[in-house]
Amino acid sequence: MFHAQRRLFHGLKQAQWHGSICCQALLIISQQFSKGAVDPTLFTRHAGNDILLISQSPRGIFINQSKYASEIVKKYGLHSTDSVDTPMIENKKLDEDLQGKQIDATLYRGMIGSLMYLTSSRPDLNHVVCLCARYQAKPTEKHLQAVKQIFRYLNGTINMGLWYSKDTDMSLTAYADADHAGCQDTRRSTSGSAQFLGDKLVSWSSKKQKCTAISSTEAEYIALSGCCSQILWMRSQLTDYGFQFNKIPLYCDNKSAIALCCNNVQHSRAKHIDIRYHFIKEQVENGIVELYFVRTEYQLADIFTKPLPRERFNFLINKLGMKSMSPEMLKRLAEETDE
Repeated sequence: MFHAQRRLFHGLKQAQWHGSICCQALLIISQQFSKGAVDPTLFTRHAGNDILLISQSPRGIFINQSKYASEIVKKYGLHSTDSVDTPMIENKKLDEDLQGKQIDATLYRGMIGSLMYLTSSRPDLNHVVCLCARYQAKPTEKHLQAVKQIFRYLNGTINMGLWYSKDTDMSLTAYADADHAGCQDTRRSTSGSAQFLGDKLVSWSSKKQKCTAISSTEAEYIALSGCCSQILWMRSQLTDYGFQFNKIPLYCDNKSAIALCCNNVQHSRAKHIDIRYHFIKEQVENGIVELYFVRTEYQLADIFTKPLPRERFNFLINKLGMKSMSPEMLKRLAEETDE
């Protein structure tokens, strides 16, 4: 089976569920993908002007939207600009910019909408696109420059996509992280999460939290709860395919948040936290989820919470399974014989 991302298949505008590989082509066709008439290893599905390309080879499958990416870069006249290494400058702080020069909101929303479709196969764009999308009501020149930075990065990474090798472990693992008080306007934190089957990224999320966390521990606790919710949904879906998961490893880089999740006694520091976030304690107690500390440098969900320096950014997208593959390279892989 091949799980493709739920937002694309069902028309949702928020990217919440993204591709995974199990048995490759079976579910691709069942989800109304069309096999290429010339290249039988190429599967496409049209969603308006958006095209998700799935290329098969004996080594695995590659998911990207290079054709669509190239089209939107040209559409907004940024195909001749110099490319950049990251989609947003490190420590870039976007806010409402109330004193800034306002721009054409229709243009800005169109650019954001075009980029949103790319998050189906481009987790490297997820956080920055969601961040810029917060300012669609009254965008300014400052916001437009941030979006243009994303397009300049896209211009240099047109062929980037997700690579799923043929042989992969089916263990379910997850990472959760938070950028405490990252929103410059509300001081709310940003939750980031990533779920893997083996070492293959199958789900990712970047989302501003609904309440203001008074500490980094609280922000991480809320992020863990959100990630746990996604894990439980995935666990129930995978049960239909004969997989049973318990003691699912969930990695966090905040020891205090882990201790809070594992403590069944209501701590004074947690009394004010909305009750809906406390269900993670029950999942830990029942052995569904196991929490582990991971050092910040190996926190793979970090990319979904804030802009990062080039070295860190490149390290993480490699760990997420992202690669750049040209059409020529994909053709060569498809022509290989399965040993």
